[in-house]
Amino acid sequence: MTSLRATLRLQFHPGFTLDDACELVDYCSALGISHLYASPLLKSRTDSTHGYDGVDPTRIDPQLGGEEALARLVERLHARDMGLIMDIVPNHLAIGHENPWWQDVLQMGQQSAHAHFFDIDWHSPDPALQGRMLLPLLGDTYGSVLRSGELQPGFDAELGELQVSYHEHRFPLAMHSLGPLLESAGASSLAALANALPLTVDEAESARAGVAELRTALQQWLTQSSARDALARVLADHDGSTPERAERLHALLERQWYRLAWWRAGNDELNWRRFFDVTELAGVRVELPDVFEAVHARVFDLIERGWVDGVRIDHVDGLADPRGYCLQLRTRLDELAARRPVTTRTSAPDRLPILVEKILAEDEQLHDDWGVDGDTGYAFMNSVNALQHRPDGEAPLAALWSSLSGRTADFSEETVRSRRLMLKSLLASEFEGTVRALRAVACSHPDHRDLTTGMIRRALRELVVQFGIYRTYADDHGRPVQDEPHFQRALKVARYCVEPPGQQVLDALECWLGSEAPVNFPEPERTARLRAITRFQQLTSPVAAKAVEDTAGYRCAVLLSRSDVGFEADTFSMSVERFHAANQDRHARFPHAMLTTATHDHKRGEDVRARLAALSEWASVYTEAVRQWFVDASALRGRTASTGGVTVMPADELMLYQILVGAWPLDLLPDDEAGMTAFAERIEAWQQKALREAKLNSHWLYTNEPYEQACRDFTRGLLTSPEMHELRHSIHGMAMRIAPTGAINSLVQTLLRMTAPGMPDLYQGTEYWDFSLVDPDNRRPVDFEARQRTLASSDSLVELQTHWQDGRIKQALIHGVLMLRQRYPVLFAEGEYLPLSVEGEGADQVVAFQRRHGQQQLVVVAARHAGTMSGEGLQIDPECWGRTRIRWFDESNMQVCRMPWKDWLTGRTIVLHCAESSLGRCMEQSVTLGRLLAELPFCLLVRDDAGDP
Repeated sequence: MTSLRATLRLQFHPGFTLDDACELVDYCSALGISHLYASPLLKSRTDSTHGYDGVDPTRIDPQLGGEEALARLVERLHARDMGLIMDIVPNHLAIGHENPWWQDVLQMGQQSAHAHFFDIDWHSPDPALQGRMLLPLLGDTYGSVLRSGELQPGFDAELGELQVSYHEHRFPLAMHSLGPLLESAGASSLAALANALPLTVDEAESARAGVAELRTALQQWLTQSSARDALARVLADHDGSTPERAERLHALLERQWYRLAWWRAGNDELNWRRFFDVTELAGVRVELPDVFEAVHARVFDLIERGWVDGVRIDHVDGLADPRGYCLQLRTRLDELAARRPVTTRTSAPDRLPILVEKILAEDEQLHDDWGVDGDTGYAFMNSVNALQHRPDGEAPLAALWSSLSGRTADFSEETVRSRRLMLKSLLASEFEGTVRALRAVACSHPDHRDLTTGMIRRALRELVVQFGIYRTYADDHGRPVQDEPHFQRALKVARYCVEPPGQQVLDALECWLGSEAPVNFPEPERTARLRAITRFQQLTSPVAAKAVEDTAGYRCAVLLSRSDVGFEADTFSMSVERFHAANQDRHARFPHAMLTTATHDHKRGEDVRARLAALSEWASVYTEAVRQWFVDASALRGRTASTGGVTVMPADELMLYQILVGAWPLDLLPDDEAGMTAFAERIEAWQQKALREAKLNSHWLYTNEPYEQACRDFTRGLLTSPEMHELRHSIHGMAMRIAPTGAINSLVQTLLRMTAPGMPDLYQGTEYWDFSLVDPDNRRPVDFEARQRTLASSDSLVELQTHWQDGRIKQALIHGVLMLRQRYPVLFAEGEYLPLSVEGEGADQVVAFQRRHGQQQLVVVAARHAGTMSGEGLQIDPECWGRTRIRWFDESNMQVCRMPWKDWLTGRTIVLHCAESSLGRCMEQSVTLGRLLAELPFCLLVRDDAGDP
């Protein structure tokens, strides 16, 4: 796996295609990247900006250039001895007329060959949904839309099918429902074929054959203009424009395998699994062998041909059985690896990597029996960020938040409230589906049949609310030992939240959800238990995501740098010892896991977080400034004429100040009118999403336009109005005051990402400073031409430090370390990770470790909490370190120990002090921090005892 040295993530869309990526290959190679890491490349919805709304996994998206463009990119990569990692989405597909599998299910219901591809409950307790799917896609209630004329019956002569159009949607009409229409259009023979179609699941094969025959006949018939005219006249009588026509349309729709409904009905009554609360993304059952093969057919083909060198699995927790899926994928990839073309590419891995998108709780570990190579780096992003937060900054920032916002500073409290909200609103249908599955288990045995639906509902709600991790991984053999502490912790808290009878129900849930293995029970109880386990585990995952990332993360803002995707927001800071422990664990268990500090999903760019982390060092100064800003903004807050008297809530104002301080561009002056207007537009886009995600003063489902307008007016006034000139300058002054510390944090996290155990990933464009906000801001076009020009510069890091604001120092650091990784791939991929001891008054302000493999060694030393030591620039006065020293033991002979180390980043030669033993051997080596960090706030020492590094 040393072939994968570093990846660069690219976001593909119609505005940035595979051919555009071809033009970047030389730059990426020169930078030191071994593999491009592509966002999903399979066919997605037209004009998709991200690719996670796939509609056809059997082909490369033509909007990106199709397979021909991919061939050109792969050829260019291989010519540079590079490879491609592909992001795949096995959990869901987008619904709609562009998805042929979905449309087939709509037309044929359970008789469709693809009906089992989607996780549909055809036996809903709602009589109106027996054998039918709910399609909550209407903009108003069904009756209103039915009479509005928006539902337009029509036909597709080329496909030979009839359909109902509704804006962008196309709902195919079941062939068995067409008899009366065809009869009225004078096609008696076709009507007879339609009326003869079997309707039961047992007759599915005959039904499919009959539908194929009728479709062919329809295509032939519709080649006649007279037939098309006759059918159009019949369909016009079903357009809903009059009461009679609406009644005919309703009768036609009632014969379909789906039921059209108001979009608000989805959260309560949906009878098929979706992605989180996104009704236009349908869950896919890849746990079934034929579905697994169909979904992955194109990916497997690309891997076998040698075009793709590994995969990233999106949202693995959404799957019914992540472990089973990953093991099956590992088996297939190992088989394909043996059939790949022989190549001289060093970038072609012997073992094709599988990296899973997995969010881990603070005390949770990725299971090591899945056959995967690690996660995609959220855990590392969390730990390196927490490392840079000064713990004594939490109290004053929490006090500021609580006193001004009136909300709790305890993130876990907000999480519990948000979980309750999810279960009764956005994810109510998923919750009720799990209740039904558990009730089925209760009914399968006399001992439990008296546990009613209401009892189960109340107990389950408390269990899910208290669940501290995304999910457990119980299967037919029960709950893994590794998951048990997390389940028991949630169960223990849930017991305190239910009345005594509910505790008995919780005892039953503990058994049904995995402490008793389903395999030990006879059918049908075994199947019922396994289904309940699956439903439960596919419920807790979206509840966690929606409650933590998309709700609590926008409700609690002690410091927003500690609230992002995959972060443990209720842990403010992390000690160096814990950071080392996390790195050692990764080295031991998943040495090839991905390391990242920026993704397409992050809420705040890596350098926004790095700068906000600096506020933990300036907490008292910042809190005093914010209290004054509240006073200074009173005039603006009171200007309510255009908003009907609506006032911005203090919590939203507090978050706004943090975002402004964290994201303020380094080259933007507060008197630059055009620049401030552009910045305001970006902030307003973030603000709208923040308000709706918080679900307090506005909501995606029912927006509070007067309040959102008040917030927009406040933000625009703050950033552009003449009367806010002094306040604007004060905010800018605070941002620039902590900017150098933020820059040091950014460079340090960049260095750590590229030297800690694992494979570093670089998100597109973050070679320069990344002050982006939540999507789509973090997916803006990247000026790669500028990055290509500056990469060729010969300026040293020390020289670039004098004008660090332009971001070139960050790119130079990345390039320098990636060149070292290219020179010593085995050292980085397999080398030991050894924490180094630091002594002296600045010991808590440095992180230091050694990587060692045979005769190759490197030492990383980096400052943290450097705000009190740095001046206007990035350099730290050596005197600030006092007598602080780094020590490490070495059993080498004195001759080897006296060999110099090279500081890879500055070119300096460093000879360490060696303490000699009575046997003439080195007992330990040491060096002062003032000497090591005299030129930069970090260093990277390299020594190759076999030769000159």
